[in-house]
Amino acid sequence: MGKRKHRSNHSDYDGMVYSTNPDSGWDQEEEDEELWSVAMCATLYVSLDRKQRAGKPVTLVEGFDGPASELLMLGKSLKKHCGVGGSVKEGCILVQGDHRDKVVERLKTAGYAVKTKGG
Repeated sequence: MGKRKHRSNHSDYDGMVYSTNPDSGWDQEEEDEELWSVAMCATLYVSLDRKQRAGKPVTLVEGFDGPASELLMLGKSLKKHCGVGGSVKEGCILVQGDHRDKVVERLKTAGYAVKTKGG
């Protein structure tokens, strides 16, 4: 049996072709994402972490409760603002280096409630 080809022109394609359920559909998913806003996000905590990283500092942003796509976009903008690399793992944003001041400033201008942890 051959492999199924993925439709490259439909990135949102999840395999559903037809449903008799009136509540199922793509329109409802789009409406749910529109209801999310920055004000609904809990307080973000910014800290410096060196554990399990060979002593190299990493700025850590925790406490994001929004959609995963927004978390990825926020992580990308923070890394770009600081001019460094990093990643988004397990609901946390990791920015390489000690950039706590830049990250806090950027998050506050974006409208997030921010607190710092640690010393």
